[in-house]
Amino acid sequence: MDEKISLKALDQYAIQVANQLGENFFSRKSIITGPEILTLCEVKQVNFFVIHDLLNAWKKESAKIKSPYFDYQAKAVTEALNQFQVALSNHISISKADFLPLLKRGVSQALYLVLDPYDFYSDTLDSKDEWISVNELENKVKYLKINKAPLENLVTRLKEKNTDTIRGKEAFALLDQILEEVNFTPEDVEPYLSALNKIVPVNVNLFYEQKVSPTTPVIETKPVTQLTTPIEQKPVSQITQPVIAAEPKTTLADNLAKQKITRLKENLTINQKFMFTKILFHGDFEIFTEAIDKLDRFDNLTQAMRFINDAYPDWDRESEEYEEFLEILQTRFS
Repeated sequence: MDEKISLKALDQYAIQVANQLGENFFSRKSIITGPEILTLCEVKQVNFFVIHDLLNAWKKESAKIKSPYFDYQAKAVTEALNQFQVALSNHISISKADFLPLLKRGVSQALYLVLDPYDFYSDTLDSKDEWISVNELENKVKYLKINKAPLENLVTRLKEKNTDTIRGKEAFALLDQILEEVNFTPEDVEPYLSALNKIVPVNVNLFYEQKVSPTTPVIETKPVTQLTTPIEQKPVSQITQPVIAAEPKTTLADNLAKQKITRLKENLTINQKFMFTKILFHGDFEIFTEAIDKLDRFDNLTQAMRFINDAYPDWDRESEEYEEFLEILQTRFS
């Protein structure tokens, strides 16, 4: 599948899965515990995302414990708080109403990681504060069970350099090197989709944004079934916002056109590499890298286009990704 992922569609499907899993479990019990969470879904990544969110909830709660009268940084106090966290983690007890939002997010994030690991990495390293805590990144990576190798290697590399924080752009650049070194190829999606299909039938085509012709009227569809237990709506960065008309944006090709490109490999940003790999090269970073190396060895645009037409006849010549790739290629040989 070579379309852009629809985070809204993932969320809608996740609601249905959360409802079904919740109904199956809470028809027998009124609360769910930590050990039960870890075995709830056959796709283990769902369970681990829920546990990770619970850990973050504890960290936010503990951060509120401040007082001008007591030293919360004292060694004895921090040790006691750590012991308290361990004890609390062994006594997780969540009702259906409070658990379903966590479960829905866990399903959505697991699908995102399975179907679109490159954009998942981008979101993980997209720090609004520009700086990324290596410790927090390491804690998140510990809970990844699918397509974790690139981020795992990134954390290892940063710890070897004794780095505590890093700017998002620098992390992207380092991850770029790692992806090329390990020739990362995402895991097969079929086993995970098959497991989810047992819970709620999966139509994978609905997880991707559908291309609409300018002359084709857009038909408004009804939303899917909402969660059985109402959830307080909170803004989540990953939720896709409604598409609105926007002014034409400057593409990477426009920026690169200002200067001569001598090598494609050295002038594509990691975001561009992710996009081209996902859309044009079927998610295979190794095939993408080999293609770029071949294109950089050609002497002119005619040779490059002959190679593309012969090797990739299935590319959508009307897609934005193809047009941008072609513009960059033209600039390379101009």
